[in-house]
Amino acid sequence: MGAGRGWLAVGLVATIWVAAAGAAAGAAAVPTPTDGHRRMLAALAEIARTSADTNRYTGDAQARAFRTVIAEPRFNASPQLRWRQLRALGAYELRLGNTEEAVRHLEAAAALLPALGAAVAPADIDRAQFAMAVSFLRWGESRNCVARHSSESCILPIGGAGVHVDQAGSRRGMAELAALLARRPDDLVARWLLNVAAMTVGEYPDGVPAAWRIPPATFASAEPFPRFTDVAAAAGVNGMDLMGGVVVDDFDGDGHFDLVVSSSDPERSLRYFAGGGDGTFRERSEAAGFAGLTGGMNVVQADYDNDGAIDLLVLRGAWLGRGGQQPKSLLRNDGRGTFSDVTFAAGLGDVHYPSQAAAWADYDNDGDLDLYVGNEAEENYPFTGQLFRNRGDGSFVDVAAAAGVTNGRMAKGVAWGDFDEDGRQDLYVSNYTTPNRLYRNRGDGTFVDVAAEAGVERPLSSLAVATADFDNDGHLDLYVGATTPLHSAEPRAGTDPLTPLAGVVASALGLPTDVETGRLYRGRGDGRFDDATAALGLDRVLLSSGLGVGDLDGDGFADLYVGTAYPGYEGLTPKRLFRNRRGRGFADVTTNAGLGHLQKAGGIAIADLDGDGDQDIFMNAGGMFRGDRFGDVLFANPGTGAHWIDLQLIGRRANRAAIGARLRLDVSEDGQRRSIHRVVGSGGSFGANPRRQAIGLGTATRVEALHITWPGSGCTQTLRNLAADRRVDIVETCADEKDVTRRRGATQRR
Repeated sequence: MGAGRGWLAVGLVATIWVAAAGAAAGAAAVPTPTDGHRRMLAALAEIARTSADTNRYTGDAQARAFRTVIAEPRFNASPQLRWRQLRALGAYELRLGNTEEAVRHLEAAAALLPALGAAVAPADIDRAQFAMAVSFLRWGESRNCVARHSSESCILPIGGAGVHVDQAGSRRGMAELAALLARRPDDLVARWLLNVAAMTVGEYPDGVPAAWRIPPATFASAEPFPRFTDVAAAAGVNGMDLMGGVVVDDFDGDGHFDLVVSSSDPERSLRYFAGGGDGTFRERSEAAGFAGLTGGMNVVQADYDNDGAIDLLVLRGAWLGRGGQQPKSLLRNDGRGTFSDVTFAAGLGDVHYPSQAAAWADYDNDGDLDLYVGNEAEENYPFTGQLFRNRGDGSFVDVAAAAGVTNGRMAKGVAWGDFDEDGRQDLYVSNYTTPNRLYRNRGDGTFVDVAAEAGVERPLSSLAVATADFDNDGHLDLYVGATTPLHSAEPRAGTDPLTPLAGVVASALGLPTDVETGRLYRGRGDGRFDDATAALGLDRVLLSSGLGVGDLDGDGFADLYVGTAYPGYEGLTPKRLFRNRRGRGFADVTTNAGLGHLQKAGGIAIADLDGDGDQDIFMNAGGMFRGDRFGDVLFANPGTGAHWIDLQLIGRRANRAAIGARLRLDVSEDGQRRSIHRVVGSGGSFGANPRRQAIGLGTATRVEALHITWPGSGCTQTLRNLAADRRVDIVETCADEKDVTRRRGATQRR
């Protein structure tokens, strides 16, 4: 790790052999697949083979159909029909990344307009012109942000090395947007894109007419914050891909964080990057056994078999409806960062439902991690949620129906937490377009939905959800991200009610909008919550996708980095960093931090990836459509000089990963004593932080007392006078020895 990092083990830790084995794993041969692994590879190969015809995002079936129609001479007899066909084909070619073809078809459609006259409605003309503008902007992005990528590319407000070298696409797009605004000056989306395009050619703000200018103050940060830098290329992790998930953890046991990245592309395998502890990585995807393990909108981690190695669960089929009935993958880690697919043997492959949401917890307090998978039910497709109880022998049984947690809605986010502090894990499920669920754990294997009574049903169009104690009062809080529906092949103008970006722009300009914001629910500790969204300054329209929670300035309070995305190509909206003002509110410091990335965001993970004691941000960038690929981003934290401590908890009676453990750190700063609260989680709703807890201490140079309440037993273990700027491995010491011996034997048999 980085210079000056200290190490301390508390309790009985015997992991030296694991580290040594992990260090050698990079040179290992490609593993021989098991029967179950081969079965999964065959299933995924078939999905990839048929995806061109069945996948609404990456497939080309619609484009092929319209190409055939366009080639038919008999359709030339109807200019109006021809105009619509050319527009549709242009939109589909754009989705596939055939930008020049898209522009050619849209220009051909525009050339027909003079002959059509009043046969085309003004609103259709506006939509066509807007689609043309977006196509030109995409053309400019591909020739600059992608082909000439720099660390400043697509960071709002764009400037410096982010200004385009080849400006033809942006300038042609600006001309189309200006013509559209001349007819519809209130079109917020056209106005926003015109300003962004002006930045890409170095002409913002003065080059934008005053009537359409977005004031520079719109992008100003509320307070100072250190500026992050995108170092993905130098670190070796700037892969070009579609939207997917990311997990940061130590998979090979060498003490350094690694990265695992998934992709919604059904032809793209998982990627594994082994970390060197100094901010650099080397790809070892094939050696990890990932070849052919394709697709995956999200990936989450857990040590499901209590053997000390972090395993993975890959989720597939999200947003694809009936076509998303694809198998999930449970990947067992051998401790050296080599994985085998055990889905079918573990009992997770009996039925296949579309999903991108899952989380692990020991809901029955038996020491084994259980799994909830939130599936995407739609009208006519009753894909229920699944609660897989861990049998303790490496297999699972679905008990969702008996437990009362089938949900029956389109789940997009899942989080466990003991919200009523009764020692049992409760379950929160965020749903898209329907009310969310809060399932209270009754302690007898069943749950009851108390979301309405607890006041946490909204937002209705929810996506990712995060749990944290944002105000350090000892009670878990909830942040639930919001988006808004959009399913269209053609880019939508700002006058169209289905344009989510219009709500973002209106919110940024202080204009009224009916688009929902995310919600920050402050926990009371008794299972009830207060909606503190407005009071804490988070009542912004953001169109969130991924969520990153971490202490980026090291003051001991959790900050919030909100990834933004929706499928439409016009959705250029910046990610947002909200600095936690010591529990009293949040300040938008996005611009000062240099984190206003404009491209789509998938999974976000926050961790110390270069070993210097502060937390960095990895973002899986890229959209859903095949033409919306983008390079992944690694934002390096320049640091604030704050002290820190890293805590690795190892359960004995509790699950070995200590998921669900509660921590209270008592520290003193400038003579004032305070407490910092954390809960060990199972990753993230869309992007997963490591299990190891990196906790900022501000100016405190030691932890006066560390109190750990272990899950299951509820036993509290206390350590005193821990020096700052160290990693501390802590083994649960208040477990029953006979119970530990029994469970160790079971682990060895597995």
